[in-house]
Amino acid sequence: MAARARFRPVSTLQQWPEASRASAESLHRLLTIDNRNWHAQKSQPQRRAAEQLAAALVQLLDPSNPPNAPLSTQQRQDAIALLESALGWLRGELKDPGCPSHGH
Repeated sequence: MAARARFRPVSTLQQWPEASRASAESLHRLLTIDNRNWHAQKSQPQRRAAEQLAAALVQLLDPSNPPNAPLSTQQRQDAIALLESALGWLRGELKDPGCPSHGH
């Protein structure tokens, strides 16, 4: 008995895969530096980059931003800004600005 190919045609109108947005939001929550850990983790460049990358993914997977959306969606522009920020952290171009309320 020959195995059947399990390929399905992809519709250009198809939305993001089910649960992808929820998964991205869950990842973002895991990577977000919360108030309790802010001072200990705010200057870790890879941590900050990962947080920004996860946020960009959440923007891209927004239900109002389908995969076939035009190039100029607000979500896409927000994702680009977050990606550029993540690259800045990874390249060492961005640094922790310190905490204005504590003077460091």
